[in-house]
Amino acid sequence: MTENEFLLEDRLGVIRDTINKYGEEKFYLSFSGGKDSTVMHHLLDMALPNNRIPRVFSNTGIEYNDIVKFVKELAEQDDRFVIIYPKKNIKKMLDEVGYPFKSKEHSQKLYEWRHGKRNKEYLKKYLEGGRYGCPNILLYQFEDGFDLNISHKCCQELKKKPFKQYQKENGKQITITGMMKEEGGQRTTLNCIVTKDEKVIKFHPLAKVTKEWEDWFIEEYKIKLCELYYPPYDFTRTGCKGCPYSRTLRHDLETMPDAERKQCEYIWQPVYDEYRRLGYRLDSEVQMTLF
Repeated sequence: MTENEFLLEDRLGVIRDTINKYGEEKFYLSFSGGKDSTVMHHLLDMALPNNRIPRVFSNTGIEYNDIVKFVKELAEQDDRFVIIYPKKNIKKMLDEVGYPFKSKEHSQKLYEWRHGKRNKEYLKKYLEGGRYGCPNILLYQFEDGFDLNISHKCCQELKKKPFKQYQKENGKQITITGMMKEEGGQRTTLNCIVTKDEKVIKFHPLAKVTKEWEDWFIEEYKIKLCELYYPPYDFTRTGCKGCPYSRTLRHDLETMPDAERKQCEYIWQPVYDEYRRLGYRLDSEVQMTLF
């Protein structure tokens, strides 16, 4: 048995044992249509053939067209796929709660700084810069006079709240995800099992695997992904369309169809304008290719 095969058997065992322990009826898979959740979908079926665990997709309105198409095709063939929708208009919601900028960590710390949610001593280390600190080019955002409304709450409004509503209406307690520690950022401390008030609320079976292992699994078992992962797109990850958190934002915008680019320019305009002003992730050359 190879190392990859051993890890596969280990993960299948963890999935099987955990779901059997707490009861299949308590689980649902948070399905984004991306690579990780697609792998998770197949692992569930390998670990527990004939399971009835729902695969729930939140169609936020800023999902790639190919992602929505991929999920709808799966839903036509498999009634375990469920599509839910946020209740708020995206643009109005962003204006109210704030836009994402750089990363979830940066957006959250800036939000806490501005709204007095944490004392400034707590945020001091982040402001000192360094490898895990605030880039020098963005320190001005913590000064008076910067008025772009930034927060980390976009995902909460477009995904977490609709999922919580789904859980409440359908009696689901435990969310299964395809998240990995290797993705970095706030996920470096990710645990396989997450509890709250002594109850399991999240299950991350892929927390300990690597992207290399995931690619092996996809190739070995001929897993079909969304078209965005193949030429001419060659995305390494998807997520929300044109999301300012994306480190490959320039590539994403240049690769997506014109209609989707224009939609992103409209939705994320205040952030994109600031990125271009700074030459951060986007620059004037990208802007010229869009219009």
